[in-house]
Amino acid sequence: MLGEEIIDIVSETNALKHQLFEAQKLSSVGAIASSVAHEFNNVLTTIINYTKMAQRTDNEENRKQALEKILKGGQRAAVIVSSMLGYARRGSLKKESTDLAALVDEVLVLTEKDLHKHQIKLTKNYIDKPRVPVIASQIEQVLLNLIINSRQAMEKGGELKIGLKMNQEMGLAEIAITDSGNGIAPQNLRKIFDPFFTTKTPDQAGQGGTGLGLSVCRQIIDDHCGRLRVESSLGKGTTFIIKLPLNPDQIAA
Repeated sequence: MLGEEIIDIVSETNALKHQLFEAQKLSSVGAIASSVAHEFNNVLTTIINYTKMAQRTDNEENRKQALEKILKGGQRAAVIVSSMLGYARRGSLKKESTDLAALVDEVLVLTEKDLHKHQIKLTKNYIDKPRVPVIASQIEQVLLNLIINSRQAMEKGGELKIGLKMNQEMGLAEIAITDSGNGIAPQNLRKIFDPFFTTKTPDQAGQGGTGLGLSVCRQIIDDHCGRLRVESSLGKGTTFIIKLPLNPDQIAA
């Protein structure tokens, strides 16, 4: 009887954790939804305008150029939709070998317009492109959260650096997300991963300030037998480092 009760508690706990992950994922989507919608609208406007141009012109060269613009616009729209659907999908909860560089790039497709809108310069440095066994949708969720946090820390613009490399000695893949924002006060560094702790207030769109984002991020990385670390200096910026085991069955001590 006691065993059944324990199983029920574990099952309910896992279900609640999954619901929390999904709710936090929707919050992340909301933070970039307007920027993604704006970019998609720009793509559609380009397609419509060049279609009209192709219809009006009798010049074969002009028509060819218009059709090339339409094709590129359609391809860009397909990339945006694919990335959004890829992030929103529930997907398998089974860990699968995943190209981390491709995964980071897929998230950046969603955040590119948002970063540009807030005058954030993006710099990528992929020293290695490791494949790691992960639940792709969950790691995307972590990346999106950290990128949004970095953008929010740079209210007047700045630079976002994303690095990717392997630490062969430790058997880890490392993703570093560095911003040039305000930094985190020393007394808050120990608390930022605590549920509901936040120093932010909701913005005009109602995003931010729940205190769940970083807590969910750490839980996801912990579930992957990885580590999530933070380094920060007031007035200089913050770096979040994600460390994921290349082989979870052979984790370095």
